[in-house]
This record gives sequence, structure tokens and C-alpha cells, in this order.
Amino acid sequence: MSAREPVRRQGHSTLHAVAVTVIFGAVAGAVLMTGSAWAGTIKGHVRFTGPPTEQKTLPVTTDQYVCGKEKDAEDLVLSPDKGIRNAVVWLTSAPPGAKRETSSAPVALDQKQCVFTPRVIVVPVGATAEFLNSDRLLHNIHSQSKSNPNFNRTQPKGRTIPITFIKPEIIRIDCDLHPWMRAWVVVAEHPFYAVTGAGGEFALGNLPAGPYTLNVWHETLGTVTKDVTLGEADTGVVIEMGRR
Repeated sequence: MSAREPVRRQGHSTLHAVAVTVIFGAVAGAVLMTGSAWAGTIKGHVRFTGPPTEQKTLPVTTDQYVCGKEKDAEDLVLSPDKGIRNAVVWLTSAPPGAKRETSSAPVALDQKQCVFTPRVIVVPVGATAEFLNSDRLLHNIHSQSKSNPNFNRTQPKGRTIPITFIKPEIIRIDCDLHPWMRAWVVVAEHPFYAVTGAGGEFALGNLPAGPYTLNVWHETLGTVTKDVTLGEADTGVVIEMGRR
């Protein structure tokens, strides 16, 4: 397989059948490789293909004294060179011999000025996300999931609500009181998973040399896959996504 092989598209509905997984912060540093003397990194960028697109804004219809009069949609955020923010990149399967040291630290998702922050979080299977309301008004957190129990919880100012996720999938979170608010929780089985930064950049580290298949998901662009081969040096890759 080669990093130059074409990208294959998949529909969004197939995503939930994939064992979705996580890499972030301390978890990424807690992966141990056995049976391999060398470990490298697949790193690169996810870029948008197609004509330039302007950032949409959404009208604020309630609680303007806290929320303001409009919000950026944030469903497709691009850098000046079309890097896609908040795309999720993961390996189809973890390499043999990879072991993860479990962490009890919860993953935080806040609500500030009527926006979920961050928009996308990744949570290992069996771990907990802590939903916080930092606004001086009432919110709610309403999930739409297939494999995990759904929840719909009211959340006054300052309250933290812990939710534990038990099966891998990507879950949409809405606030019914403020319909422009949206976030995503990615529940993952293995640690080789990344959320792209402001320039579309990502890195999956501590990998032995060999062939891999990357899955890339974005909330408005669907899912693509790309085959890459990691040699005896870090491998760079550019993954393109466009509107279907």
C-alpha cells in the first residue's frame, strides 16, 4: 500500500459500524508497543477540496444577554489553506502488541457563551466525560446515540454532569434550549485516534513500521479512508475531503 493511493469514500451511516477509537493528550503518551524496537508517527493534514466557502452564522433566538445575537455555525471550519478543523482521524485497527495504560481522568466538555467547547471530544470505551455549564443560564445536554444509552439532562449554571460511555460510536450532543448548540463525543476502543487542529493537522504516534488504513470523519463531509505505509521514518500524508 502507498500514501499515494486514492481516497475511498464511505457513507456517514457506515461509521457507527466501525470500531471507533481514541488518541488524545495523556492517553497518546500512554501507549506501549511490544515486540517492536522502533516506533514512528503518521502525521499530516486534512484539507478541503472544492471552491472557497464562507463561515456561516446562525441567529440567536433566545437568551441574547448571554449568548449574543449570532454564532458561527462551526460545522465546517477551514484555515486559510483549507485545512479542516475538528475532523477525526483514526486507525482502522490498532497494531499488534499495542497496549494502553488506562487513565481515570475524565474528558471535559464545557458550555461557554452558549457554545460547546470543544466541539469534538474523544473518550475511551468505559471512560467518563464531564459536561460542565459555565454559563449563567440553564442548558441541557441531549444525546443521539445507537449503541450507548441516550440521555437528556437539564443543567443549571455551575453543575457538572458525568456520563460514562460503554460502547464505541460517534454521538451527537445538542442543547434543546439553544438549538444552534452542537457537539460530538467520539467513544473509542484503542488509542490511535486524533482530532485535527486549527490548520487541519493531526499526528498518530508510537506506531511500528508497516501498512495502515486511516479513517477520517467530519460532521458535514462524511467519512473517507486512506492507505498509508509507515517506514523507518515519520510519514507525512495529506487527506482530502469534499462535499458529497
